[in-house]
Amino acid sequence: MNRILVVGSGGREDALGWALARAGAQQLWFYPGNAGTLRWGTNISRYGMPAGKSSEKEEVEAIVKWAQAHGIDLVVVGPEAYLAAGLADRMRAAGIPVFGPGVAGARIEASKAWAKEFMARHGIPTAPHVTFTQAEAGAARRYVEQSGRPLVIKADGLAAGKGVRVTASRQEALEALEALLVEGTLGEAGRTVVIEERMEGREVSLLAITDGEALLVLPEAQDHKRVGEGDTGPNTGGMGAYSPVPFFNKEVREEAIRRILLPAVQGLAGEGIDYRGVLYAGLMLTGDGPKVVEFNCRFGDPETQVILPRLSVDWPSLLGAAAQGRLGEYLRELSSTGATACADATAASVANAATAESPAAATGGTVLRARSTFSQVWELRPTTGAALGVVLASRGYPGKYETGFPISGLDVVAALPGIEVFHAGTRVDPSRPGEVLTAGGRVLNVVGLGDTLSEARSRAYEGAAAIRFDNVYYRRDIGHQALEESRDQ
Repeated sequence: MNRILVVGSGGREDALGWALARAGAQQLWFYPGNAGTLRWGTNISRYGMPAGKSSEKEEVEAIVKWAQAHGIDLVVVGPEAYLAAGLADRMRAAGIPVFGPGVAGARIEASKAWAKEFMARHGIPTAPHVTFTQAEAGAARRYVEQSGRPLVIKADGLAAGKGVRVTASRQEALEALEALLVEGTLGEAGRTVVIEERMEGREVSLLAITDGEALLVLPEAQDHKRVGEGDTGPNTGGMGAYSPVPFFNKEVREEAIRRILLPAVQGLAGEGIDYRGVLYAGLMLTGDGPKVVEFNCRFGDPETQVILPRLSVDWPSLLGAAAQGRLGEYLRELSSTGATACADATAASVANAATAESPAAATGGTVLRARSTFSQVWELRPTTGAALGVVLASRGYPGKYETGFPISGLDVVAALPGIEVFHAGTRVDPSRPGEVLTAGGRVLNVVGLGDTLSEARSRAYEGAAAIRFDNVYYRRDIGHQALEESRDQ
């Protein structure tokens, strides 16, 4: 897998490029990429597309044509929007291996209502919920008015991390409904809403790579969604993350694999969905055990930026094996060589789950019963103790913000030990070679690495303090739950 195209333009894609390049990928392209991805390969844009705004279909077809014309060996799709638009299906139809599920699999993120129904069919623990369409706005209001519990209002469709409102009062829930169903603030994505009971607990992200049969579980991370310190303010795409998560112990991890990841992958396979890529489970650690807040169909952002640097893996071969449907074969070969980065999960609870039969499910009169094809659950063993990432954002994000400001200090941070900077909303100015400008809400991810979370955190904030641009904003409490946990012990 030497000629690789990474699709996307954010911090996740820059981190993927960094990991692929470090693992020996010889030729990397990014569509459309950012200023950071130019360190690892070549950015491409608007190949074969007409001038002006293009439709998603036109964009997908253009990317496929470019990949065919340039003999691409592997396509790695970062953002969920491209997967929901059918990019993976079109690539596979063209005979190009692609890491990422097709439209059918992407529904697990692209439709919150479908994902909830899927979890119900396969006995996956999540919060109770109801679904309302725009035509049912009155019924939705009555439901909220009669409910005596704290609620979460979710737009059904993709909303770039901004479609969830965790409400603290009945009035706040009604305002969220009004914005989505009446004012149409998120357009098509908010024409259907999911209202669910608010779960209490701490959140953790658990990601796994799968080809629909084998399951490779990655180290966990905790994302910080709220824009303000102390987890206040509106939800964003993520203001920072860290890994490992000290309160996500071995027993809870095994329970999450057994009750959530395995049934989900088995359920997808049992429903005839060819799922190759990342299955991301956003978890709430409740008093009744881990429950699903949401599923995503791709690498998380900013979780990827703190997970990948902890691992020493041949990423081109690993992602290629998953894309080609031979992940289990590849992991067995890797294990037989004595590679220390890969190990079987041998806990009894997980082993039992690997041979268990998933719950029966009735859908449209058809009884689905998926028997596991798993003989092993695999995990990647980290080679770096901890990573913590801080997002440097444009002030005003996730609302209105300005862009186009020069960024300084990147060269200074590059010389500091134990720090990686991943670009998100950045661009280069062709008229001013070497200058990097802000070009988005989330601009940079400064990741500190260390033997401990405390060491990683110190390095991340040292790097963040050295970078300057107008209207820079970042949270100064990333990792606060981990620090609180360590103080309690």
